[in-house]
Amino acid sequence: MEQARRKSSRSWTAAVALVSLFAVVAVAAAGAPVPRRILVDTDMDTEDLFALLYILKQDRSKFDVKAITINANAWIDAGHGVNQLYDILYMMGRDDIAVGVGGDGGISDAGEIHPDVGGYLPMIDQFNMFCDPFAAYVVLHSGVPVTLVPLDATNTIPVTVEFFAEFGRRWQTTPEARYCFQSLDQGFYLWDSFTVGVAISSMGNDEVNGGNDFAELEYMNITVITSNKPYGARDGSNPFFDGSATPKFGLKEGGVHSGHVQTGIRDGFCLVPGSNTGRCQDGYTKEVAGSEGVRVRVATSAKPNTDNSSTLDREFFKSFLEVLNLPRQSGRFNISTQFPFYREVLYKPDFMNVSRGKPVIFDMDMSPGDFISLIYLLKTPREVIDVKGVLVNGNGWANIATIDVVYDILHMMGRDDIPVGLGNTTALGNPTLGCNNAYAIPLGSGGFIDSDTLYGLARLLPISPRRYTPESSDDPEHRQPSAFEVWQCVRKQLDPGDKITLLTSGPLTNLANISLSDRDASSVIERVYVVGGLIRHEGHEKGNVFTVPTNRYAEFNMFLDPLAAKTVLESNLNITLIPLTAQRKVASFGSVLEALKQTQQTPESKFAQELFSLLKELQSREKLYHHVDIFLGEVLGAVYMVQGSDLKSTVMPKRISVVANTTRSADGQIVISNQSSNLVHALSDFDGDIYYNRLANSLANKKQSAIVANFEEQKAIWSRPPDNSEPKHTKFL
Repeated sequence: MEQARRKSSRSWTAAVALVSLFAVVAVAAAGAPVPRRILVDTDMDTEDLFALLYILKQDRSKFDVKAITINANAWIDAGHGVNQLYDILYMMGRDDIAVGVGGDGGISDAGEIHPDVGGYLPMIDQFNMFCDPFAAYVVLHSGVPVTLVPLDATNTIPVTVEFFAEFGRRWQTTPEARYCFQSLDQGFYLWDSFTVGVAISSMGNDEVNGGNDFAELEYMNITVITSNKPYGARDGSNPFFDGSATPKFGLKEGGVHSGHVQTGIRDGFCLVPGSNTGRCQDGYTKEVAGSEGVRVRVATSAKPNTDNSSTLDREFFKSFLEVLNLPRQSGRFNISTQFPFYREVLYKPDFMNVSRGKPVIFDMDMSPGDFISLIYLLKTPREVIDVKGVLVNGNGWANIATIDVVYDILHMMGRDDIPVGLGNTTALGNPTLGCNNAYAIPLGSGGFIDSDTLYGLARLLPISPRRYTPESSDDPEHRQPSAFEVWQCVRKQLDPGDKITLLTSGPLTNLANISLSDRDASSVIERVYVVGGLIRHEGHEKGNVFTVPTNRYAEFNMFLDPLAAKTVLESNLNITLIPLTAQRKVASFGSVLEALKQTQQTPESKFAQELFSLLKELQSREKLYHHVDIFLGEVLGAVYMVQGSDLKSTVMPKRISVVANTTRSADGQIVISNQSSNLVHALSDFDGDIYYNRLANSLANKKQSAIVANFEEQKAIWSRPPDNSEPKHTKFL
């Protein structure tokens, strides 16, 4: 955190743009050089996509990309990153390039790295180098020749007004140029593209002593700081040394890796009282003297344009625009040119002369079961319930970018009229840059990579014209609304005397924030159905937070935001709890699949069957998927809210309290509290067979079925000319 430079050394924070290129050069039998075979390692931020397009446009007889690996512990999560990459490679006609992501292996206490080690977390859980200083240290000290492009160099190639104006005159030549220009318009940079340019130029010239067309290079003796002095003082911050008799990786006791490791943005060790700067240097890349440093070639600045008459002030700018606009190896199409009759149509129901049921808002964290619940609610007759809005929770089982899958489901079901609100990404009371308990969701198999892609099945869905659009967009009409904005919108549209019923199937963050921001919210809430929690009493049933073994009695939705759970469940709202004990009664893949097989098929019932069948198969084959039946129980909340009276159910009033902000071993637990002044009604029993049949029959009902069954049907629509009577933008059903 310290910004000062000492006279004897240079230091950089977050020093290198995270696009790494590993090149292998071979020589043909006759002595003629063959193309450089290149592996690109990327964290898939937007600037990396510019860089990737730039390198894919290079002459393949000289530079041939063979593989790309995704680093998922920085700017993107694995599921969304890998799908974006596949789309780009498909557009560029490079489906031959191998793509690697993730890995579910780990590192033993002794420091042994398993072959399938995960690509989700840094070696020490800590912005490029700052994400994983020890990995950066290992690479620099490995003996592999390294060229470093630090911020000192990338800061010398800002996107200027003149560059942007020139790009604006040339951006429509190729799909890749269009994409880069439109993305740059949102405020990105060319740091990573510049890094690739430096690498390509170095490979094209003599590797060791040759010049570089785009950057000034010099050799320096450098290292990466991985811990802070005093070395050897064990204070519980350093997982390489603390809690282990033998340091991991054979590290030296008292060595440069044995000091304090910064544990967060408010780490007390790193903060200096009365100062805006700190003393920790994790991730610093420093020029040092002596054996601790490694001789590395470092880019110090971007070279000016050799053409003094040009409006472009950097040599790399010329290359970037020329390469992107070359017709050679250009992108084949984008989504609007891939299909001859591509068009965007919003499907909305016609509510004229339709009696509408009770207003409902569905609050979900986008786990697999939540999507089946959403489909079920959309299938329920509109005179029974009227889905007014969907709120998306950002600190549950999926990354918030998965909101696009919600839009796709709504589009498939002809409900593009329903607004979707984006909630917070952190739990109540947590800082923006941290969430205490989100670590409990697996990043790999059975966790984020699968939830974000809906276990690979999200690609089967038709694509909605509605997508996530950032607040900074030039198109404010399509800006992504927040969860609270959707709540306010729904509330304003209520008819006199109407009240809202909420179904929550995730952490209670959104509802807690609504209650705290709208003090009168309870006056328009009829009832809240909460899917989650485990009431701890005389029984011995355990919770489901399997990634935190010390917490035996919490359920995920409560554990992920215990303070929000306490705020909601101990409020004066009318609450019906669908606890884990009830959910487990309908967690049989065999039973739900058998019920679905007995019914006629609709696109949505077929989709549910595919998802449940896949989860069942994964659970039976792989240990990492042992928990996926928990997603079956989530659907119970939706079915009970709509058809609870038909399930022969029993509901018990309970006075409860929620344990919050104590320890990880107790957070999120629900206990009986006779001192509590508020009751919740907990579902304790029901007929499971009736439940399975009601769910299957609802999904198989031909009424309110999918308007566009899947992406294959959508492609067929886009491949034929529209009917003259077909509306251009909105179709009322």
